[in-house]
Amino acid sequence: MAEFDFDLFVIGAGSGGVRAGRMAAGMGKRVGMAEDRYLGGTCVNVGCVPKKLYVYASHYADDFEQARGFGWQAGAATFDWPTLRDNKSHEITRLNGIYRNMLNQAGCSLLDGRARVVDAHTVAVGEQHYSAERILIATGGWPYVPQFPGHEHVISSNEVFDLDTFPQRMIVVGGGYIAVEFAGIFAGLGAKTHQLYRGELFLRGFDGEVRQCVADEMRKKRVDLRFSTDIECIEKQPDGSLLARLNTGETLEADCILYATGRVPNVTGLGLENVAVRQRENGAIIVNEQMQTGEPSIYAIGDVTDRVQLTPVALAEGMALVRHLYEGQPMVVDYELIPTAVFCQPNIGTVGLTEERARERNGEVDVYSSSFRALKHTLSGSDERTFMKLLVEPVSDKVVGVHMVGPDAGEIIQGVAIALKAGATKAIFDSTIGIHPTAAEEFVTMRSKSRY
Repeated sequence: MAEFDFDLFVIGAGSGGVRAGRMAAGMGKRVGMAEDRYLGGTCVNVGCVPKKLYVYASHYADDFEQARGFGWQAGAATFDWPTLRDNKSHEITRLNGIYRNMLNQAGCSLLDGRARVVDAHTVAVGEQHYSAERILIATGGWPYVPQFPGHEHVISSNEVFDLDTFPQRMIVVGGGYIAVEFAGIFAGLGAKTHQLYRGELFLRGFDGEVRQCVADEMRKKRVDLRFSTDIECIEKQPDGSLLARLNTGETLEADCILYATGRVPNVTGLGLENVAVRQRENGAIIVNEQMQTGEPSIYAIGDVTDRVQLTPVALAEGMALVRHLYEGQPMVVDYELIPTAVFCQPNIGTVGLTEERARERNGEVDVYSSSFRALKHTLSGSDERTFMKLLVEPVSDKVVGVHMVGPDAGEIIQGVAIALKAGATKAIFDSTIGIHPTAAEEFVTMRSKSRY
């Protein structure tokens, strides 16, 4: 008789947890999995997938207007929020069903409910206890909203996709990629949109020129950016609108205020106090290079460890862990050269070092950059500009960073990331024949250094 009910019990059916559970089950392991909210985690339900659908929707107003330069004449376009919202919900429901079928077909025992750790080899879901040789925590992150007078009137990214009515006046608070993306979404859909950030310039950690370029372009697209600005309190008005009092002494009125001020590890109620799992001050679970916690039988992957908060990273960690545990392979996840996209308008795509980080690491760096108006906009009438940048280590000629602001930047940088992963030099970029006419060809035609 088996010593444990399960070989592996996964807490959290997000991207990383599902990948790990399916792979382990495919290797013949007995896998239990508990999820108390929705299958697919943040990415599928209140993150990457619905956000990208809303980004698509927000482009159409500009597309309709720009089509006139190409000879298309159309009547006034109107936007219907319930159609977008409900069609999105139907798609998410479809994806939830796919995840459930995948897990069932893989042989995972899926339990609906919040799991908590009882001891090193036991989890409880409701009143039922299950024993497991190993436990994997993959509960992801949760939106963080600071406490201040009137905070109860704001929403987070969990609620923003399903608003009953479309806000004609929107305030987005925050300076990370989520805030930047939603400011672009609501402005594109027609809301009068303000974005407030307490720092001097948003998107901290991204390349400085990229940050400034995005700020310039967002202002062109009707987003009122206010840096060094924060909300001190929010008052609900008799008509249901919200009055935000700012640290600058000004006030703003809005129908909705979204706080996108970061995410914290989702560890509430997990029972980690019952085991030797160590955590950082923000609750993040501390793991070693094998994803193992201070309790040898318990592992953690993804956003709950608060290392690199990206869905593909959680997937990579889940796959590597299962191969390590059940196939004896080395536990290898390479965190260098992770490509990233921000679906603001226009998009950001980036891989490798920023110029600031490259100078800090290497002392010197050759910078190649280009800013131009894309061919499409010679007829569209738009003054949007595309920005591209290559960073090269002078001695080795190795390309150490590539950055782009422009349409489809994420699609372009994904391919460039492969080149950097392979160790491509500037000479290799230069010897590659471009595809003409495309924006992407600029990466293989930049010959003159912008600076050293």
